[in-house]
Amino acid sequence: MGARHGARLLGLACLLGVGVGLAWPAVGRADSVPVVDLSSDPWFVNWSALLPPAYMGVNTDSADACVAGRIMCVDKVAKRLQNQVSDAGCNHNAVFSLAYQRTTEYVAAWERADPSFFDDNPWLNHYDAAFADMYFTAWNNWRRGSGGVPRAWTIAFDAADRRTAMATGNLLLGMSAHVNRDLPFTLYSIGLVAPSGSSRKPDHDRVNEILNAVVTPLIDEIARRYDPSVRTVPALGSTADFLEYQALPLWREQAWRNAERLATAPDAAARSVVADSIEQSAANTATALLAVTSYTPPLTSSASRDAYCAAHVAG
Repeated sequence: MGARHGARLLGLACLLGVGVGLAWPAVGRADSVPVVDLSSDPWFVNWSALLPPAYMGVNTDSADACVAGRIMCVDKVAKRLQNQVSDAGCNHNAVFSLAYQRTTEYVAAWERADPSFFDDNPWLNHYDAAFADMYFTAWNNWRRGSGGVPRAWTIAFDAADRRTAMATGNLLLGMSAHVNRDLPFTLYSIGLVAPSGSSRKPDHDRVNEILNAVVTPLIDEIARRYDPSVRTVPALGSTADFLEYQALPLWREQAWRNAERLATAPDAAARSVVADSIEQSAANTATALLAVTSYTPPLTSSASRDAYCAAHVAG
């Protein structure tokens, strides 16, 4: 118990820290993930391969809703996530998928309710698509057992497949991998500056207001559907408070600053060093989160959670 308690305290101490070092995507597979017919999931654009480093905006004349930055693209992302949640059932990966679905739905609903909330709706919608593609690429590669999977995502997916993390862990591991690892690369790819020369950061920061609104009802829904224990983070207290007032604002600020580091790197070699540091920092945060939120057999396991989910999730 002493060693395990020490690991949890170390994880807690490192949870919101930033690590720097070298870490390239590892490859793994998810043997316990439900088999899904990939032919029924046709919408997939590899943004990270298509967008050049100097890309600065959207093409609003494009026939493609995501390239043009139309709100229907955000709806597409939400629908794809909805299908993923339905397919997952009680698989532990469903926790983050549901969180991502609800967040995406909130963004679309918020924008429709107040079209003037963001300065540049097409950029924000395009941002949503490019960001989602980072997750879907990692997810598809993990399921297929081929292609690169960033280390932070490997830790998250593996913990879900092996049922080693609490529902809180599945939620935080997914959020951390997506924000700490994927978001800096997304922002760098789509551009931090508008054609007028103004910063895109105000729109980036406005998303925090939407996240603040979605967290509490999201935690309630995860508790109702999957696991009531998701309401607390071991040694930290309220999951909602941790996300709203500590983790998400800090992680999203760090993501923007890391995107600036990528954009201002003087050459490809320097940019590669920055990219490696982002990968390592995200992996370090994932390791710390897992240390705090892992089950401790034989004292605790996912058994009660799985039984609860089986009684509350149809199919």
